[in-house]
Amino acid sequence: MRINTKGCAAAILGVALLGASWATVGGEAPRVSAATAQAELDALIRAAKSDGELLYYSTATENVAKRSSDAFFAKYGVRANYLRIGGARMRQRYSAEVEAGQVLADLILNAGGNTVEYAEEGIKKGYAESISEAGIPVLRSGEFPARFVTGPTVIIQIAPWLFAYNTDKVKSTDLPKDWPGLLNPKFKGLFLLPHPDSADSYMDLWSLLLDRYGEGFYKQLRAQELRWSPGGVPGMQSLGAGEAAIYFPAVSAQVTSVSSKGAPLAMVTPDLTTGVEMQIMLSSRTKAKHGAAARLFANYLMSPEGNAVFNDDPGGMTVYDTSRLPKQYESPKSGVMARRALVNKLLGF
Repeated sequence: MRINTKGCAAAILGVALLGASWATVGGEAPRVSAATAQAELDALIRAAKSDGELLYYSTATENVAKRSSDAFFAKYGVRANYLRIGGARMRQRYSAEVEAGQVLADLILNAGGNTVEYAEEGIKKGYAESISEAGIPVLRSGEFPARFVTGPTVIIQIAPWLFAYNTDKVKSTDLPKDWPGLLNPKFKGLFLLPHPDSADSYMDLWSLLLDRYGEGFYKQLRAQELRWSPGGVPGMQSLGAGEAAIYFPAVSAQVTSVSSKGAPLAMVTPDLTTGVEMQIMLSSRTKAKHGAAARLFANYLMSPEGNAVFNDDPGGMTVYDTSRLPKQYESPKSGVMARRALVNKLLGF
């Protein structure tokens, strides 16, 4: 399931205690009282402290991962170590480790149209666990918004795709407000874009633009003399250094991670866009080295407090308040990765 900004039915949640599964009744997941949920959280905290730490792989930008890990440690005294790595490379690494019999990452923060399918595959093969059945207290109590539960994963962030620009290179008054406006010949030669294969989540936007504007959009875009970056982080750094004037696709956290250090960057979010819907995937408790700590970290990121920390960027959307989403926001669609070859061809690769 994906978020529908017009409203969507609550997901059917399968839930579990720390070690035992619960069955749903009448299509509704059983919930527990606030007191029971607190007791389960207290037990999880004790088990997590016994673990002492966890390791997670994250596609979120460095500033997001760091502040979330720091805040988690300050609250619980459990160290959340992380490796920041692009989605495609992260999945390759995680899958290779699994095949070698080593589940090093206790938890994954990932985004992209096939994230749910990736988690489902992991569950079938026994190295991942459905978060709906992992005994997460904030899910057990019903506090976490049900529409952001996919079943195997949960969505903890909505970061709309936008375009960023160097304010020393382009005046804000000259910038368009939508994607077709970037095709104006006056922007020719000013673009830097991340390679579409550097992160799976890029395909969500490229697929949306293909559906809405057709292949002609790509032809006109290629005529703008595009230059390519190996990924979002180096690309944004290049934009901040004045090596380009306009960069897309980007999310607000990428922009602020560079602009906060003094780079002359700003951003524009079109009304029509999709976004990075960051999701939590849990490694199986039978495989992970720090299963309790991972579940406590998941609970923290899903709680109102932790979710606010994770989304503490201009433009970041906490799942507890989606009122600032762009007017025509569309959630990523499943199956977009099947269009990778076509999109790459249309972009000139």
